[in-house]
This record gives sequence, structure tokens and C-alpha cells, in this order.
Amino acid sequence: LADGWSLMQGATTNGVDGILGECGGSCACATCHVHVDDAWIERVGLPEEGSMESDLIQFAEGTTETSRLACQIPMVPELDGLVLHLPELQH
Repeated sequence: LADGWSLMQGATTNGVDGILGECGGSCACATCHVHVDDAWIERVGLPEEGSMESDLIQFAEGTTETSRLACQIPMVPELDGLVLHLPELQH
């Protein structure tokens, strides 16, 4: 993946099943909902309280404490090897 791409862009470009990105990355649909692996959550971080992402996640299926929207996770070298899990259901 190119630095600066979002995880959602990389996933949809490479045909990762379960990450749809129906809104194209504008943080409007939650079809790129992922669970960040516990070992990675400190590096990735949580959505900012009151942000569009945190507001939208509350409507996603199967959220957990480590839920993020892949469109809001920029791919940077520090996240090489990032482990994510997909929810059972995705809109």
C-alpha cells in the first residue's frame, strides 16, 4: 500500500472480502468497520470523541472497544504488519 492511503482504499483496491467502502472513504457508511487487534490498538488509536467516525461507529453491527472505520486509518510505515479482524456482519 502507498503511504497516505487509507486502509479501506488498500483493502478495496486489493479485493479484501468484507471491507466494502460503499461511501468511497468519506466516513458516511460504516461498511469498512474493522476491529483493531488488541496488540495494535495503542499504535492505531481510537476514534476521537465526537468525531464523525465515533458517531458513525455506534450504528455499525458488532462494535467493540477496538472498532474503527478502515477509511479513517491512514497507512503509514509504523503500521506495517497491522492485524485487523472483520465483524461477523457488515452492512
